[in-house]
Order: sequence, then C-alpha cells, then structure tokens
Amino acid sequence: MGLEKAINENIKTAMLAKDKEKLEALRAVKAAILLAKTDKGSEGDISEDAEMGILKKLVKQRKDAADLFKSQGRNDLAEIEIFQLAVIEKYLPEQMSENEVRQHVQDIIQETGADSMKDMGRVMGMASKKLAGKTDNKLIASIVKEQLGK
Repeated sequence: MGLEKAINENIKTAMLAKDKEKLEALRAVKAAILLAKTDKGSEGDISEDAEMGILKKLVKQRKDAADLFKSQGRNDLAEIEIFQLAVIEKYLPEQMSENEVRQHVQDIIQETGADSMKDMGRVMGMASKKLAGKTDNKLIASIVKEQLGK
C-alpha cells in the first residue's frame, strides 16, 4: 500500500475514533504530500524516495520544535510535537542502530580506500545513498569524521 493511501486510511480511522492529536499529525503528512505532488515539475506524482524525504523533513521539524519548546519551558507544546513525531515516524522504515551505521561506514571507507578528511565527500555521498531513509545524515557525518580523523 502506498504512503498516501495508508495516510488516507489512517485519517479515516482517526476521525472515527475522534483522535484529534493523531488526526492533526496525519493531516500534516497528507498536506506535505499534496504540496509535493502539485509542485512545478512533479507531474502530479511523487516517488517513494520523495515520500520518505517528506517524512524525514516532517520528523526533523517536529524534533526541532519540541527542542525549542522545551528550552522555553513550554513542555505542554513540546509534548504535542513529540506525539506527532511518534505518529509520523511509524511510516518511516526502521532506523539503523549507531553500531550498524558505524559498520556500514567502515565498509565504505575500506571500499573507497579513503584515508583522510579529503575523502569525506566521497564517503558521505556513498553512505548517504546506501543508508537513505535508514538513518540520519548527521549520525553518518559524525561517524565519517570520527573514522577519517584518526
């Protein structure tokens, strides 16, 4: 089942259950997908990679908003963002652990023969493609810097 279809089904379920918080999160995902579909050049359809990109963007927005609200002492608003974050994350593929990412990065470094920070761009490019949707690029970058900085 496609992401958009799944979101629409879950919106119906949330409406019937009168689950306002979940409904709000699902509607945000649906709106983002519709915006992407109506962008210039999209021809009314988006790829699965684009859908995952939208979800990751929404997750990042929720994390940033929750952190901001917490730093301002607005835990009531932070809790809403964290709840929405949890709802949206359910549609993302399972995220890899730090150790799994570390192993993949080490394999890529050996494969490319990278040995210094000059090679970071090449390693990051391969790692980002290989691990797309499975982990955060910040984690990849920190591991690559750690490995190549030795």
